[in-house]
Amino acid sequence: MDFEECIKKRIAKEITKDEELIKSLLKTSKNKLDSEGKLELDEITSVSKISLLYDSLRGLLESLALKNGFKIYNHECYVYFLKEILNKNIIAEEFDELRKIRNSINYYGKEIFIKEAKEILKRITDLRLGILDLLK
Repeated sequence: MDFEECIKKRIAKEITKDEELIKSLLKTSKNKLDSEGKLELDEITSVSKISLLYDSLRGLLESLALKNGFKIYNHECYVYFLKEILNKNIIAEEFDELRKIRNSINYYGKEIFIKEAKEILKRITDLRLGILDLLK
């Protein structure tokens, strides 16, 4: 699949930029980031922290897509958006890897231990910073 196919399949569409929606999504993203920060990392919270931080990241990506005139309804299409529209291959590849990790947790019950959770959380945090730079 590619971004053109995402458009054809209506998984993504061109839209008029909506500053209020972007602002709202950024606030929600920040709230999820703050919520994740309030949880102590342990065996019980590791998956929740990853989910909250990933959702925060995805909110930033949605804001970035909206800023560039697109509404995207599928996490995989964000990868193509980053690669093909923004020419950010490294960011796209990192997001795709994190997306797969998140899916293995949410849909396949992958257990995440603290050491691995720390690494994943750092990767998501670093990617969030990269997306925030693109939003400037």
